[in-house]
Amino acid sequence: MTDQSPDQTIAITVLTSLSQIPAAAWDACACPETADGGRPHDPFTTHRFLSALEESGSVGGRSGWDPRYLIAEIGGETIACAPLYGKSHSQGEYIFDHNWAHALENAGGRYYPKLQIAVPFTPATGRRFLTRPGFESIGMSALVQGMVQLGADNGLSSAHVTFCTEAEAIAGEKMGLLRRATQQFHWINRAYADFDAFLATLSSRKRKAIRKERRVAQGFGGTIRMLRGDDIRPEHWDAFWTFYQDTGARKWGTPYLRRAFFEIAQETLRDDIALVMAEREGDYVAGALNFIGRDTLYGRYWGCIEDHPCLHFEACYYQAIDLAIEMGLAQVEAGAQGEHKLARGYLPVQTHSLHWIADTGFADAVARYLEAERAAVDEDIEILTAFGPFRKANREEHQ
Repeated sequence: MTDQSPDQTIAITVLTSLSQIPAAAWDACACPETADGGRPHDPFTTHRFLSALEESGSVGGRSGWDPRYLIAEIGGETIACAPLYGKSHSQGEYIFDHNWAHALENAGGRYYPKLQIAVPFTPATGRRFLTRPGFESIGMSALVQGMVQLGADNGLSSAHVTFCTEAEAIAGEKMGLLRRATQQFHWINRAYADFDAFLATLSSRKRKAIRKERRVAQGFGGTIRMLRGDDIRPEHWDAFWTFYQDTGARKWGTPYLRRAFFEIAQETLRDDIALVMAEREGDYVAGALNFIGRDTLYGRYWGCIEDHPCLHFEACYYQAIDLAIEMGLAQVEAGAQGEHKLARGYLPVQTHSLHWIADTGFADAVARYLEAERAAVDEDIEILTAFGPFRKANREEHQ
C-alpha cells in the first residue's frame, strides 16, 4: 500500500512481530522525546513494552490479540508506526463496544474479527499514531489510510483506535473517522509541596476522611514500601503475580498478562515501574503496579491475598499521589472507571477514541449514538466535578 504526497511516496507495510523492526526505528516514532535522555511521555508504546507483551505470549497465539503493526516508510526509512492488532473479541480494551457487536450480529452481520490500534490491556491515554518529528500530519494520514484499507481488503466490520490523544481524535474525525468520548478519573498536581498541601485544598470533611483512611491502612500490621528500579527484585514479582492472578480471575475470568511478562519486566521495564508492596510478618500480602511516564504516573494493577481496611486506597491512590508530588509529575492516571476515586481527589476527565465502520448504514447509526453519548459524558463530567472533594475556593482551578 502506498500513500502519495506532493513530493513523497509513503509505503505502508504490516508486521506480525516487533522483532521485524529495530527498536531504534520504532522508538524514533514512539518516543522521540527520549533523545534528551529523559523518560518517554508514556512507556506503553515503546518497543520494550510492546515486545514484553509479545515475547511473554500475552498477545498473539490464542489471546485474541494478533499483532499487525503498521509501518509507514519513505525511501526505506520509518516515519510512522502504530500498534495494530486483529481482534476476535472485545476483551482488554476498556472502551466498550459489546452493544455494537450485538446490534450488528442481530442484524445479520459479523462484527468479529476487527482491527484495533491500542496498547493491549492498558486504558492509558497516549499517542496511537506514532510519528517521527516533522511527519506528524502525513504520517498519521498514511496510518489511518493503511488501517482502513487493511480492514476493507479483508472484509472486516470495523477498525478502532482507543485511548488516543484529543489532538488525534480531532484530526481523525476530520479524516472521516467517528469520534467517541468516554471518561476516567485523574489526579492533577497543582505544584503541591507535599501531601498535606494537597489535603489543604479539600473540604474539611473529605480531608478528615482521607487522613483516617491513610491512618487505618498504614496500621494494618505491617509496612508499605514503594519500590523502583533496581530495588524491584524477582521475589517481588513472584508475590505480585499471585496478587494479579487473584484480581484477574475475579474481574476478567482469566488474567490478561502471562507470568513471563513480569519476568521480562524485571529485565527491561523495571526503570519504568513503581511497585507498591505491603508486607506483614515477613509475607507480602498486597501490591499495586504503576508505570512512570515523563509527566504522568499510570496506575495499572492491584491485588492482595489478605483483606485489610483501606489498604487498596492507600496502595493505589495515596501512594501514587505521594510519588507524583515527589517526582514533580503533572498527574496520576488511575486506570479505568471508578467513581469512588472522586472522593480521593481524582476528578473526571474526557478520554478519546476513533472508529471506522465498514457498513455505511451501521456507521450512521453508531454516529448518532456517539453524538448523544458525548453530550451525556460532558454533562456527567460537569456534575461529578461539581461534587468533587475540593473546597469552594479551590473548585474553579479544577474545572
